[in-house]
Amino acid sequence: MPDLPEVLYWDSSAVISALFRDANTKRAKTAAEREVLHLLTTLAYAEVAAVLSRMRRENMLTEILFQSAHEVLDRGPWRRISVSPGWAIIGDLAKKHSLRGADLWHLAAAVSLTDEFPELSLLTFDQQLLTAAKIERLC
Repeated sequence: MPDLPEVLYWDSSAVISALFRDANTKRAKTAAEREVLHLLTTLAYAEVAAVLSRMRRENMLTEILFQSAHEVLDRGPWRRISVSPGWAIIGDLAKKHSLRGADLWHLAAAVSLTDEFPELSLLTFDQQLLTAAKIERLC
């Protein structure tokens, strides 16, 4: 059996770091350059699109920077996927980890995807989600 390709699940904190310079940008850009399967869920896309739009409305981004960031979001290395984590997985993970709703959903989605992609890793710069992902052996 051939080696399975590595799969990298991006949460919104990782995508934001790839788009804008912050303390994690170097790590995000290094990850983006890896020749692996990069996954972006509809939730991560929605979260990042909401941040970009808020930044534009609050004049934190010029129109050209807003458009450039959206272009990277739309054309980045990510394969867009729609995933729906199971209710039981969400419930079990909620009992084990103290996470905000969207982060719990990302963790549950990543866990769900390991059935199809057992080599999946979750890329996040959110410390609580990172801790939970390590416990779930996703990092």
